[in-house]
Amino acid sequence: MRIISYLIFIMSILFSQEWGGRPGGFLRMGLTARSIAMGGGFTAELDHSFPTFHNPAWSAFLVKRHFGSSYSNLTLDRRLAATSIAFALPPTAGIGVAWIYGGVGNVQGRYTTGLKSTKMQTGENVLLITFAQRIVPWLSFGANFKILRYDLPITESDQVSGSGIGFDIGLLIKTGKYTTMGLMVQDINSNYQWDTNDIYTQGGPYKDTFPLICRIGSRYNKNDLKVIGDIGFIVDTFSILKLINGENLYAGFLPRVGVEYGFLEQYFFRGGYGSGRFAFGFGYEYGLFNPRDSHIDYSFSLDWVSQSAHTISYAYSF
Repeated sequence: MRIISYLIFIMSILFSQEWGGRPGGFLRMGLTARSIAMGGGFTAELDHSFPTFHNPAWSAFLVKRHFGSSYSNLTLDRRLAATSIAFALPPTAGIGVAWIYGGVGNVQGRYTTGLKSTKMQTGENVLLITFAQRIVPWLSFGANFKILRYDLPITESDQVSGSGIGFDIGLLIKTGKYTTMGLMVQDINSNYQWDTNDIYTQGGPYKDTFPLICRIGSRYNKNDLKVIGDIGFIVDTFSILKLINGENLYAGFLPRVGVEYGFLEQYFFRGGYGSGRFAFGFGYEYGLFNPRDSHIDYSFSLDWVSQSAHTISYAYSF
């Protein structure tokens, strides 16, 4: 059993290295402090800071309006930020809107002679629009529509931009008093479409397609203890045409698991592993205008190459 556990751990690290560098990687890093601290396996868990990102079907079960904001400070001058609002649409639906940004700053530009020019930065942005519907009291279905843009500087005055659209779909099942199950398909048709004709003499159109991810997850929540986890299966494309043509499909799987313990119904301690990272964190719940309407969370994560990240998130429900 111990050998199997080691093999799963090693394989998850190898797969996380491979898929982390593919297009749209900033959407697979984890956005909020609470989710990162618990390994990111939130397919069946509600994230107060970002109710729709991990599974859009959650918005159909919202009772209050949820506003959240998160910021991650990563090594190598990388940064990740997100802002979200989601609320119920009575009697059985929910909607949400969110913005996600990932970028790298302080990139040293250089002239063709090799001399230094100004500092530049890259930026990836996503506008995410969510709708979900409860089908029966214990089952909901939801979808995210994503507008994608990537700005990449070439020189001080020129940049090339890629844009595209994508979709997520999710299913949430309340399987019992203490348990929930979630299904999620992320980045259906998500891609960046580039056109470098205006930049390079031999430029042209090009498409970067995000890997498709299918996840299944569960949550156990009883008293002060919460245990969550999911498994993601990754493929290169949603189209079956590659298989018909005999092309190789990149495939892999990534397990994610985490735990949270609540103390005095106000303090929370968390730990987890996912996407090749170990993480821990804590949270504090308090009343700003009404009892228990605010959450502030912190996480620290460390990946396989000792690159660390600090994330802080705030959530307000009203």
